[in-house]
Amino acid sequence: MSDTPDWFWEAVETIPESGFVEVEDSDINFLKWSEQGNPGLLFVHGHNAHAHWWDFIAPAYRDDYQTMALDLSGMGDSDHREEYSADTYAREIVAVADKNQMPDNSILIAHSFGGIMALRAVAQNPTRFKGLVLVDSGVKHPDDESPPDAERWSKPKIYPNRDVARSRFRLQPPQTCANEYLVQHIARNSIEHIDEGFIWKFDDELNNRFALTGDTVQDLESVTCRIALIYGENSASFSSKSAAYMKELQPALEVYKLADAQHHLFLDQPVAFMEQLSSILSDWA
Repeated sequence: MSDTPDWFWEAVETIPESGFVEVEDSDINFLKWSEQGNPGLLFVHGHNAHAHWWDFIAPAYRDDYQTMALDLSGMGDSDHREEYSADTYAREIVAVADKNQMPDNSILIAHSFGGIMALRAVAQNPTRFKGLVLVDSGVKHPDDESPPDAERWSKPKIYPNRDVARSRFRLQPPQTCANEYLVQHIARNSIEHIDEGFIWKFDDELNNRFALTGDTVQDLESVTCRIALIYGENSASFSSKSAAYMKELQPALEVYKLADAQHHLFLDQPVAFMEQLSSILSDWA
């Protein structure tokens, strides 16, 4: 695309190494853009997403941090399970950090669904990480709570070729995005080939098999590491009321609102998001 900025190409042409760690009989895939020696920075994706959502964000930090991302089970290139839970996902996050000998001054950056899983991880392992940055994610105000979405897929959708599959890609929850080059990059990395055709890289039964173990309010209240929230000014998934509610539950929470951004804020405002994240990391250093 002619309007794609140079910083994007520089980022995605920085190809990460991949590896696996076994957690409860399932292989968990991870990507790494740098080796050991610096504080860790581990990126956690959202629902039905994958580690490559961070391809254009994570490389910016590779010189100062041991920078990594993972695929939670049932998503990306990690194995599927018969059952999923917040506790299992928390163990996957810790296992990836441990496998790669990320030091205790490591920080989690976690979007949406992944933020709740990362919150569980730091609540259960209070000395394992130095901090957690929630990205349009956290404990919603009771007024903002809504019933879980009904399962959308009765069976996996199979497409005849990659181009057709990519054309069907949509952000969830639905939103527009002016940076089409970012959406297309994610779409290209969200497809896998099977004998019958091309499918999305997530377990279509994940919603039915998932249990939100633990208590998110208690998890937030119990956090002892540094914790921050960056949320989108125009997010349909997270509100200023919920941000204020989280601050009441956890006074140490640092709250930042990203202007002109929706739920997928690092797609809407990637440069502004990285500037805000870098500011937080600098303060925490």
